Amino acid sequence: MTETRWWWIRHAPVPDGGKIYGQRDLDADCTDPVAFKALAHELPRDAMWVTSNLGRTRQTAEAIIAAMGRKAGEIELRAIPELAEQHLGDWQGLDRKEFFAKRDLAVSPFWLCAADARPPNGETFLELTERVHGAIRQLSANVAGRDVIVVAHGGTIRAVLGLALGIDAEASLAFVTDNCSITRVDHIAGDRERWRIVTTNHRPWLRAAGATHVTGVPQGQVQA
Repeated sequence: MTETRWWWIRHAPVPDGGKIYGQRDLDADCTDPVAFKALAHELPRDAMWVTSNLGRTRQTAEAIIAAMGRKAGEIELRAIPELAEQHLGDWQGLDRKEFFAKRDLAVSPFWLCAADARPPNGETFLELTERVHGAIRQLSANVAGRDVIVVAHGGTIRAVLGLALGIDAEASLAFVTDNCSITRVDHIAGDRERWRIVTTNHRPWLRAAGATHVTGVPQGQVQA
């Protein structure tokens, strides 16, 4: 059997002004050197690096690589658009607090809407899972046996966990993925597809003195 080790990292925090951002291409705040040093210490050095097509994932990857002591451009970053966050359509740019004040959290307590609900001019979370699963399966076949570090998004990583566990899209929304956290899943190729979950939402910088990272999401709120 061949094992491919996937190291999923959610991008660094986004100064979003309290707005829903989805696929808006906003910059990440990569000014916490303690957090990036802790991440760099945890990750393999000979891995393939992947990001989505959104700049905040590349910025985060470059900050981690710099914390490893590597030079800019020394490591190739492959951008895969299918790994982008959910497109939230007309909700992107809306005030997050005002949005949640008007909706029933019982409909979907962990996300902006149910997995099969479509934001106006956007995509459903179910559609996100389909494109993410397709990209992962294709890449797993091409890089079998390697370590793959992917800097992506909260929704993307939830979709990964849904694939690994064989659960539906709605159930996968219950996972928490903090900024700059590591989720490790291994793809095991053989007579049938198998996945091993090693860790989820691992935050190696939590105990590091001087880390300025704020973790967790206030109750009733969602970062998107």
